[in-house]
Amino acid sequence: MTLQVFLLVVIAAGLHAAWNLISKRAAGAGASFVFAYRLCSTVIYAPWVAYILWNDGMAWSWPVAAFIGLSSALHLGYSICLLRGYNVADLSVVYPIARGTGPLLASAGAFLWLAEIPSALGVLGICSVVAGILLIATQGNWRQFAQPQAWIGIRWGLLIGLFIAAYSLSDAYSVKALLVAPVLLDWLSACCGTLLLAPSTWVRRAHMLRQMRGKWGLALAVGILSPMAYILVLYALQQGADVSVVAPLREMSMMMATFAGFFILKEKVSPVRWLGCAVIIAGVVLLSTH
Repeated sequence: MTLQVFLLVVIAAGLHAAWNLISKRAAGAGASFVFAYRLCSTVIYAPWVAYILWNDGMAWSWPVAAFIGLSSALHLGYSICLLRGYNVADLSVVYPIARGTGPLLASAGAFLWLAEIPSALGVLGICSVVAGILLIATQGNWRQFAQPQAWIGIRWGLLIGLFIAAYSLSDAYSVKALLVAPVLLDWLSACCGTLLLAPSTWVRRAHMLRQMRGKWGLALAVGILSPMAYILVLYALQQGADVSVVAPLREMSMMMATFAGFFILKEKVSPVRWLGCAVIIAGVVLLSTH
């Protein structure tokens, strides 16, 4: 992995951590906030998309259209399952399972579909990052997974992780094999997702506006940061980075969020979470040499 590609993923992880911290302040708005920030991103990134289309154009084909549609469906499915999973199960169970299985399934899928063969150090790096994720997310409290209701959260976490892996592989194929510009792929996918949410949002528009009162600034910030974080990841993939490396490296955002919580929000961070950060750093070092 080149230094340029590595820096793209690091910056993307930082942006991902930033927009997640911002979105926590709008947690009560649910699907209304998802529609709002998707709408903002569609409008904000339209000039960039128009510039690319004007100067470079876009080679349309049935595979390109199919994978853009697939990307839209997978990202929307991820968002819906994430909201649903958090509503019916414990966050402390769903979140670590989702964030841990996503990189593992993406790496396995890249091996089977994209013929990516990680080195021994790469496999060790992937396992280290996943272990660090679990330590940060669970803080070492494994008893929560033994509760009778834990299986509900585990099932939703696995489903969300499957969506993460699926859209990672689909989008990687789009930018690597079909040579779709990352900005176009993300924007067209966001447009399709916004259009799919529009009818239900229109029906409950009064409720949506009430939920979004005072939160449009947050939606604007997330609408800028969230697409940019993913666009940088797609550029890294297009420049030759493997999915089996990029997918785990993206999870540096959890470590960065921990640092931000400690230094900016003055949150208490347990020794187990610090250990998780150290394990992720070790995994990043191993993956960066892959």
